[in-house]
Amino acid sequence: MNPSRKSIKSQSSLELLITLAFGLVILLPIVVLAFIQISNSSSTLSATEAQATAQKLAGVASTVAAQGQPAKQLVLVQIPQSVTHIYIGTTAGTIGHEIIFVVNTNAGPSYVTAYTPLNVSGSISADINPGVYLVNVSAQNSCPNYPALPCAYIATT
Repeated sequence: MNPSRKSIKSQSSLELLITLAFGLVILLPIVVLAFIQISNSSSTLSATEAQATAQKLAGVASTVAAQGQPAKQLVLVQIPQSVTHIYIGTTAGTIGHEIIFVVNTNAGPSYVTAYTPLNVSGSISADINPGVYLVNVSAQNSCPNYPALPCAYIATT
């Protein structure tokens, strides 16, 4: 084999290798940015789903509490990914006017809140996993933890 022919093959192999390396250098940041965007979209989707679920629970709780005891309603709710806590009433677990979902996002925990004009109390499952849950919303003349106050009591079945 001719030595000049061998050097031509080596040169073309080196040129191909350099071209591929430049392609990878350009492509790598694009792939990283795509993964970051997908992660941000996932966090936004979880927060939006949590807001819809909180609003649904708040609406049912308001309706049931306005009707008074013995009104109750079973509602099917979707708990989205990344929800770490659900507070009914206040974050301290006392009677209040809010349903609060804590969603873990890239920027840290995000509090998604729905307001109810009437008192609410209760709890939703201690170990929160994503999925569909059947929740019982019932009107109480006296809340279990606060006997002097009427409320809508929310609890998983």
